[in-house]
Amino acid sequence: MKNIAVLLGDGCGPEIIQQAIRVLDKVSSVYNLNFKYNYASIGGRSYDETGLPLTEKTIQTCLSSDAVLLGAVGDWKYDSLSPELRPEKALLGIRKKLNLFANLRPVKIFDELLNTSPLKPEIARDVDIMIVRELTGDVYFGEPKGIIKKTTLDNREIKVGFNNMIYDEDEIARIAHVAFKSAQKRKKRVCCVDKANVLDVSRLFREITTEVSKEYNDVELSYMYVDNCAMQLIQNPRQFDVILTGNIFGDILSDEASTICGSLGMLPSASLSDGKTPFMYEPIHGSAPDLAGKNAVNPIATILSVAMMLNYSFNEKLAHDAIYRAVKDVLKEGYRTRDIYQKDLKQELCSTSKITDLIIEKIV
Repeated sequence: MKNIAVLLGDGCGPEIIQQAIRVLDKVSSVYNLNFKYNYASIGGRSYDETGLPLTEKTIQTCLSSDAVLLGAVGDWKYDSLSPELRPEKALLGIRKKLNLFANLRPVKIFDELLNTSPLKPEIARDVDIMIVRELTGDVYFGEPKGIIKKTTLDNREIKVGFNNMIYDEDEIARIAHVAFKSAQKRKKRVCCVDKANVLDVSRLFREITTEVSKEYNDVELSYMYVDNCAMQLIQNPRQFDVILTGNIFGDILSDEASTICGSLGMLPSASLSDGKTPFMYEPIHGSAPDLAGKNAVNPIATILSVAMMLNYSFNEKLAHDAIYRAVKDVLKEGYRTRDIYQKDLKQELCSTSKITDLIIEKIV
């Protein structure tokens, strides 16, 4: 029996999680697996129920499970709340509580979706990148932080906002090890992305990454400034194998890379700990509250996140591969949700549940 903590979240979260669980149930029957789902609230849903975006009850539900599956959090109706009560605060909180320091975001373009990429097919074809993003440090967690008042030289009182971009060498070393080990299973190349020309923290990031690289003689290490990397992802994305970077740079670059694939609705993610706490899996897209309840959101990113769960948390590679093949086959046959639908091509527009039905049929 594998226990999965299920955090539905807000907006389209409950819908896409429902479809992912249907896929898990099919995999369970085909591969003789046994899953138990432990539901808990997070984000806006949790705030409505308890007055907090993340409760100790939800944290304990996650800690007592073998893996965590998250939908999405956030809704415009919570925008007026104070920062500590907004749904997004729960994401930072759960990552910290579960020590989820390594975020893996695969960027892989299906051949069937080359026409949906904003890049020319000859540039987008065969792109296969793993972005390894540090997840519990950097400016999102750095101290001190805040908004204070100061008096200027001409005696005006103004507000000043500040966040501390900070990493220690242990934090850098552990995420670097994740990147190099990932590269060993791929094309054996790591590109460390930073801003070492102007930031002391980036210089330390490079220094420690270089030291760690000496333990991986079979992996080639290169360096790139983050602004150049943002351009290179558009001009020549195939040059990258594993991109190693910090929290804020990884946040931005992975969202940029997702557009290469044609839609945010196609990209999964896995957030890993040191193994003492469960890993968490979620699509990289947001909660899309404007689409909630319309049966229109692309569930593939969440379904592929479930595939990553089967691989990383449960060592069920065959089940992982079966889901991936099923998604590819459905796309090859021309079925599309509206975010990847092109009217002038021979494609069939599908709802959230319909495309999941088709994927489930292909899992054998």
